[in-house]
Amino acid sequence: MAKIGLFYGTDTGNTEDAAKRIKDMLDAVEPGLVDIYDMSRATPADLAAYEYLILGIPTANIGQLQTDWDIFWPHLDEIDFAGKKVALFGLGDQYAYGNTFMDALGMLALKVQERGGTLVGAWPAADYNFDASLALDGDNFYGLALDQENQADKTQARLEAWLPQMLAEFGIAAPAAVA
Repeated sequence: MAKIGLFYGTDTGNTEDAAKRIKDMLDAVEPGLVDIYDMSRATPADLAAYEYLILGIPTANIGQLQTDWDIFWPHLDEIDFAGKKVALFGLGDQYAYGNTFMDALGMLALKVQERGGTLVGAWPAADYNFDASLALDGDNFYGLALDQENQADKTQARLEAWLPQMLAEFGIAAPAAVA
């Protein structure tokens, strides 16, 4: 088993694409570092098996959970996240849904904290244009925010900056840049 469990839900394929990019970039740091799971096939035991988790969640429609996460949501109450470090990344559309940008990320962050998990990988909100978000903790998002609809050109640089930060906060040595 790898050190990190990476779990994602996706309807459009954008979150799956981001998850696979994260896995590939981390495998370049250390082969076999990450196991990847689609939430549609994940179990509570799968999540519970890892000390380090990366959870990917898009915000659907107007501040709603993506389908796979919505179905899995009640099972989160079966997982004790105490002692686990959890990094989050989310996808959303800051212009079409500026009043609910990254809300699912915020809901997941609060659930993980409620269940005893430690969040890592906060990301600055300054480079985005939105009106409201449940994913804000001060001036930062609880995790990496990606907008493939409006800022796809920034995704690679954001991943390259976030992954070493996240690994350092996990306590896993990483090079200064992950590419």
